[in-house]
Amino acid sequence: MSTKTDQRAKRILQVLLRHGNSSVDELAETLGASAASVRRDLTRLEQRDLVRRTHGGAKLAGQLQYAPFRFDSTFQEREGRFAEEKRRIGLAAAELIQERETVGFTAGTTTTQVARCIRHRSGIQIVTNAVNIGMELNVQAGLTVTLTGGTMRWAGAFSLTGPTAMETLSRVFLDTAFIGACGVDVRCGATTIEPDEAAVFRAMARQAKRVVVVADSSKMAMVSPALICPVTEIDVLVTDSGITAEALEGFKAHGIEVIAV
Repeated sequence: MSTKTDQRAKRILQVLLRHGNSSVDELAETLGASAASVRRDLTRLEQRDLVRRTHGGAKLAGQLQYAPFRFDSTFQEREGRFAEEKRRIGLAAAELIQERETVGFTAGTTTTQVARCIRHRSGIQIVTNAVNIGMELNVQAGLTVTLTGGTMRWAGAFSLTGPTAMETLSRVFLDTAFIGACGVDVRCGATTIEPDEAAVFRAMARQAKRVVVVADSSKMAMVSPALICPVTEIDVLVTDSGITAEALEGFKAHGIEVIAV
């Protein structure tokens, strides 16, 4: 595939990530390309299982989730909470990732959304303690995925914890770590429920040049029992537009870049 064709395909996927579906004519106008070129691009993307052709256009491949995980009701239930907000957060957070970076993803439904938004990218090294993220991204030729290893203790979390996960993370250096949290508070920082999981998340954040916390606005001003990291260690917070003005100003006062979508 030529560089021009590859760039056009990436732009098509960006449009579909934002809108879900589009017509050939709309894509051609947006890209400044012929309809015939767009159709050829869509055919190639469909062969890679990234899009599905529709009458007169295309949409994102409907089933992004690795097949065995589709039947985990616990994970699906959590995915369904604030689903639209998480989708927007995922799109915005994924824009922070540059080519040839090494990035980490902690387990979680919001970090999963971020990971899904880089399926069409290439040249990115991924380290994750989330089994579902590893399996979903492993089939993408342009991405290299490393699972931390470890023990899965909680149904529906797909989160690897314990000494093996900690040892793996101690041996890698990340450009950016995307951290999910159950609570993000100006005073208490990013927190989660399970201490073992918090330890792995904390280890990932420690190995990163940049720490990006991704959490919908329902998590703001909430505090869970186990500390991931204090606010002084958060570089960027990506959340949705439901964040209160008070919380927004509080995080900014600590020098955190807040992206509210």
